[in-house]
Amino acid sequence: MDSLRSAKLEFAVQMTCESCANQVRDALEGKPGVQSVSIDVRTEQVLVESTLTTAEVHALIESTGRRAVLKGIGGSEPDLGSAVAMLSGAGSVQGVVRFLQLSEERCLIDGTLDGLAPGPHGLHVHTLGDLTSDCLSCGDHYNPYGKPHGGPEDSERHVGDLGNVVVGPDGRASFRLDDRQIKVWDVIGRSLVVDAGEDDLGCGGHALSRETGNSGERLACGIIARSAGLFQNAKQICACDGVTLWEERDRPIAGKGRRMETPPAHL
Repeated sequence: MDSLRSAKLEFAVQMTCESCANQVRDALEGKPGVQSVSIDVRTEQVLVESTLTTAEVHALIESTGRRAVLKGIGGSEPDLGSAVAMLSGAGSVQGVVRFLQLSEERCLIDGTLDGLAPGPHGLHVHTLGDLTSDCLSCGDHYNPYGKPHGGPEDSERHVGDLGNVVVGPDGRASFRLDDRQIKVWDVIGRSLVVDAGEDDLGCGGHALSRETGNSGERLACGIIARSAGLFQNAKQICACDGVTLWEERDRPIAGKGRRMETPPAHL
């Protein structure tokens, strides 16, 4: 179901003075869904507690004309684990979905997907973190207890059944889900897949309803990997390719162009 639980979001924001901080604060404080804002100009850090999606908070910060990068996500409980999946596919579909374990019983799933046709699209955790054949090699829905397919509110469902995300006319779905069966520590290393059609939540009467929700082909997918919690990401320069935090921010979130190509060696 949609989540109204708050999460704490840690952003790096390009700021040089208190005037910059005041503009960012004015953009955030008093907005519906924003509960608290803490800003440190010296470290260029903004900490926001909110029930908004990360994309919505990010947009509020960047409305000031300053670039922002999400560095960590956490809850009110001690760190119970967080993860991220960067989805891409054969077409233009791409997105980022984050998992935050709020408690032993609750997992917050926060995401933004772009390039989809308007309407509902099935979203599922799959068993395998294998992209060798793109999304086709991700295996079946994650279903450790051998139950039939269902909706996210059903007790009888695959653990990986997250229901549908709804895409607007602009091709974007921005969502926050609160799930009782997903556990971050169980899904790291598996995959997240978004499908072409609506998941019928096991109620459609189709031969595939109780297996997959009859939600069509797999459009985009990504491996679920451990991610940084609050104050766990001190990165300013990426060790893998030497780019700065801000250069990395300007790359596509997934798919072609995400990684810099290494020029061939002249031997």
